[in-house]
Amino acid sequence: MSRPFSVEDASAQGQLWRPAPEPKPHYAGHRERLRDRATAGGLPAVPDYELLELFLFRSIPRGDVKPLAKQLLARFGSLGGVLGATAEDLRTVAGVGEAVALDLKLLHEATLRTAKEQVARRPLISSWNALLAYVKTALAHEAREQFRVLFLDKKNQLIADEIMNRGTVDHAPVYPREVVRRALELSASALILLHNHPSGDPTPSSADVDMTRQIVEAARPMRIAIHDHLVVGRDGVASFKALGLM
Repeated sequence: MSRPFSVEDASAQGQLWRPAPEPKPHYAGHRERLRDRATAGGLPAVPDYELLELFLFRSIPRGDVKPLAKQLLARFGSLGGVLGATAEDLRTVAGVGEAVALDLKLLHEATLRTAKEQVARRPLISSWNALLAYVKTALAHEAREQFRVLFLDKKNQLIADEIMNRGTVDHAPVYPREVVRRALELSASALILLHNHPSGDPTPSSADVDMTRQIVEAARPMRIAIHDHLVVGRDGVASFKALGLM
């Protein structure tokens, strides 16, 4: 005679038919391993894509962000290019939403402000390396041409850094009278002109030379000195004064 079916039998059968656990994703534990390597070896030893990964961990709490980090670097060419890209351009990359774009722009702004601290409240003429680092951070990876001016006081200390105009990928209109008018409003004694070449090549064009001469001529009657004009590109910074163009 068969034994009556019991609750214990049902429980045992349930254990026999329990489905196998799902395999862990290939990236399981990767975040912890990457953090451990960064802590043990120091951040300077971490390659750019892993440094970007570590930052993206904070924006994207779960999942594998290595493909996104590599895609960003491929799209914008370098870590500096990623940080310098506009929020709109960043969002064209699959996987980048408003939160990730904002976080990357926050990192860029913090980097820019840190570089600016090195040129604030000190004579820029004697802090040339710090100035070059700042202008490269500010302009080297801009996707559109931008003309800006550093306004200096009598001690050649920075009063203001202002964008006078934005343009296209190869041109930003400049109005010499507006530059001089703003210098007078700020009581500036000298100026350093800046603009970028999104092509990456900082070599001044003939139009750059003509525009610089017009600003020098407009500033001369007001006794406002033009110390230099720096053209910034991904390949470096060109100085008009060093090139003998002014």
